Amino acid sequence: MDQERRAQWLRGVLDLCVLALLSRGESYGYELSQALRAHGLGTVQGGTLYPVLLRLQRSGLVTAHWREGETGPARKYYRISPAGSTALRTAATDWTAFAASVGAIMSEEPMR
Repeated sequence: MDQERRAQWLRGVLDLCVLALLSRGESYGYELSQALRAHGLGTVQGGTLYPVLLRLQRSGLVTAHWREGETGPARKYYRISPAGSTALRTAATDWTAFAASVGAIMSEEPMR
């Protein structure tokens, strides 16, 4: 797949993917990055992920707190807020409709 196209798609939905992952439970940056990779979105570098987390935090969609690590340094854990859950539900509905529209266009028979 064209890497530039993939990067553009990811920029458009990364915040929604992060909110969806956080709706399943709190997490820290590296763990989120690994989950995104495990779901087939490729490697999401910290320079991409952490600005998204900061933006979500500043907009009140996630909260964050530091927790001491059991075997290493402290980690900043993120949790979806009630406003984030509401935003995610709305965005999920919007995304489903948008993806269906794109899918319908892509599956139409080409004109001859």
